[in-house]
Amino acid sequence: MTSNIAVIIGRFQILQRGHGTLLQQALAIAPQVLIVIGSAFRARDAHNPFTWEERKQQFEAVLTPEQRQRVEFLPVRDYFDDQRWGDAVRKGLERVAGRGAQVTLVGFKKDHTSSYLDAFPGWTVHEVEPQVDISASDLRRVYFETPNISAALTVIGNYVEPGVRDYLQAWAQLPAYRQCQAEHRAVVAYREKYTAPFSLTSDAVVTTRQHVLLIKRGGTIGHGLWALPGGFVEPWERFYPAAVRELAEETGYKPHPGQLRAALKSSAVFDHPARSPRGRIITNAFHFDLGDAEFPDVQGADDAKLAKWIPIAQLPSLESQLFEDHACILDHFVGLYPEP
Repeated sequence: MTSNIAVIIGRFQILQRGHGTLLQQALAIAPQVLIVIGSAFRARDAHNPFTWEERKQQFEAVLTPEQRQRVEFLPVRDYFDDQRWGDAVRKGLERVAGRGAQVTLVGFKKDHTSSYLDAFPGWTVHEVEPQVDISASDLRRVYFETPNISAALTVIGNYVEPGVRDYLQAWAQLPAYRQCQAEHRAVVAYREKYTAPFSLTSDAVVTTRQHVLLIKRGGTIGHGLWALPGGFVEPWERFYPAAVRELAEETGYKPHPGQLRAALKSSAVFDHPARSPRGRIITNAFHFDLGDAEFPDVQGADDAKLAKWIPIAQLPSLESQLFEDHACILDHFVGLYPEP
């Protein structure tokens, strides 16, 4: 098989030996390898504890110096839009290998998460048989749920390269580990308590004078992250009144109902199955534009420890501090993501 460049794609949220198999196959096929790291630029959560840079470091812990010269990394965010995500991957590859490169996509064809292998017509697909029957999700459960970190690393060491084990051991000394561990356990408790196949929420995107109203979350899940005012729809509610109620409860903003209805510009449903690590949560978001009105007084309350008007131009710099898929919601209504 002749190829200018081989590509492997994944989230790699704990780089395990199965991923290493893909990497070695890619290195054997082509002189240059592109590792596409998905779910990049997101805030840490139970499903995505490591930044894309930290996942790159895990790869670098297993590459030889010669291999490092042949490998490039491409971080790609979660657009929750297959076409947009695919375009970002293609454009990133063009920047690395140029137009007209002969591309081989190396991957496992195991379940619905492998659908990306069919997303790039014109690329050769090289399927690899998994050598290790373990997933990164299983390893994260061991890493964050085992009370004794030494015992956890002993188990994990059977499924990762020594360099990755050493990395995980060192990373466990950081505050980020303790925060992710607490959130992971809170998400497990949440999912055990709420067993419905899906939940409904409603969010408010309120803008005025090129600012958007955000809250800073309290609690354990998403603690300290910026988010849109919103919450769960009560059994007796529809989406719109739920958004208005949550807006008032979390920010203290209670305009006349007619004023808010006049400010409603659009709404959209966000229902990607992976938008929240808590489970299948479907939200309906409403965009209220107050035009050039003075900034209404707001104050964090209920689940919010702070409410603040944030310049829309500042949102890109806050992407990695936004809760779950709220960057995607904000991008839909006011723009946030740069062009790939």
